[in-house]
Amino acid sequence: MEFKGFVKVKGAREHNLKNVDLEIPRDALVVFTGISGSGKSSLAFGTLYAEAQRRYLESVSPYARRLFNQMAIPEVDEIEGLPPAVALQQQRGSASTRSSVGSITTLANLLRMLYSRAGDYPSGQGIIYAEAFSANTPEGACPECHGLGRVYEITEKTMVPDDTLTIRQKAIAAWPPAWQGQNQRDILTTMGYNIDIPWKELPKKDRDWILFTEEQPVVPVYSGYTHDEIQRFIQNKRQPDYMGTFTGARRYVRHTFATTQSLLMKKRVSQYMLSTECPLCRGKRLRQESLSIKFAGYDIAELSALALNKLAIIFQPYAKGDAPALKKLASKHPEKVVVARRIAEDFLARVRVMLDLGLGYLTISRSTPTLSPGELQRLRLATQVRSNLFGVVYVLDEPSAGLHPADTEALLRALDRLKASGNSLFVVEHEIDVIRHADWIVDVGPAAGEQGGHILYSGIPSGLREVKASLTRHYLYDNPKAVSKHLRIPKDWLKLTGITRK
Repeated sequence: MEFKGFVKVKGAREHNLKNVDLEIPRDALVVFTGISGSGKSSLAFGTLYAEAQRRYLESVSPYARRLFNQMAIPEVDEIEGLPPAVALQQQRGSASTRSSVGSITTLANLLRMLYSRAGDYPSGQGIIYAEAFSANTPEGACPECHGLGRVYEITEKTMVPDDTLTIRQKAIAAWPPAWQGQNQRDILTTMGYNIDIPWKELPKKDRDWILFTEEQPVVPVYSGYTHDEIQRFIQNKRQPDYMGTFTGARRYVRHTFATTQSLLMKKRVSQYMLSTECPLCRGKRLRQESLSIKFAGYDIAELSALALNKLAIIFQPYAKGDAPALKKLASKHPEKVVVARRIAEDFLARVRVMLDLGLGYLTISRSTPTLSPGELQRLRLATQVRSNLFGVVYVLDEPSAGLHPADTEALLRALDRLKASGNSLFVVEHEIDVIRHADWIVDVGPAAGEQGGHILYSGIPSGLREVKASLTRHYLYDNPKAVSKHLRIPKDWLKLTGITRK
């Protein structure tokens, strides 16, 4: 293979890299190899991608830079010939359950346009815009559950599981266990509530106010004193320890659940909420007007809940133009036939790439936090294959992770398509079949941590055979049986039944 140009690295010292100088070709599949901890990710991501991102961000406004998750400036003297880069890393998805397979692959956008422009509307209903088919917009969200699909009830019993305890003994379990909870108890003391009698002996109006009020009074706090002592301090104008703001237990639970970025905090407060399926949308998250519109006999929520391989079967006749439903439309609404066919063609082409990468079991509505890092990376890869970008570097982190060996060939086809479009591919990888497919290998080592960080070899794959210090060479050339390519036949099956998950 003839290489058109090179990226030249001088003096890379990121993490354990030992002042590395390196040349790697553009418009090629370059695989970075070496044992875990050798420094290959420090070179590919910490140096090459980080520098490409830094150069790009220098061209945008300081305000826009704040919107990016910026990497640290890499420890390197100079990098020449580096194109813009796109990183496809093994990262967990967004913590938001509103992020889904459909949203990160743009399939959801295509479906919304399809239902808006070519859906089967009930008689007399006016056309609604694509935004109304998204549960994340005011136009589309179910008014009962606000687009969550579930309603949450917070009761006295959920927040106070043991009513024989006193407030001082943390009867209100929904409040934070540490200082914030103590703060609320001190505020109640100032306000005259008895925090030393069992919760069940407090008057109901007091219990209801403490748990359910939306008021947020601000009062002086004197830690460790009784109500009577505090009143004397206030009359004598003694300086309080601080001014405390009261927050009712239900208000605290709701606010924390809605705003916290911590999954642990969200999980903690969710135990005080009784969750049930929304009675209005039946868990589909959308307004009734949006759910009344059908395509291929499904509303958009039902279609989004089908596996991608099932969707490919449904959309194929629409993409070809021979679906019976299209023939019925042709006489009355020929414009809908054109729209349905064009969107179906695009949709099907995108889905086929995902099927090729072994993701046919996923659904469009599957939330991003439930995906493995490998699944998420391959979805992003499939999206990039259809993006038609050229002249960029794609930096990938073990794209074969979690992939069945039989699907590795499909992964290589996807990488080849990106390369054929005029892109460079820098891939950190352990999978032997991917390494064998490389146009160029950068082997880092020889060991991990402080014992790594050296470039053992950089060149076409055949040259690695002569590098005695390389463990990668051992698997590629010295011991071809070290990695068996034969798929084992299972001797028995593990059967799981009756599983539920919350």
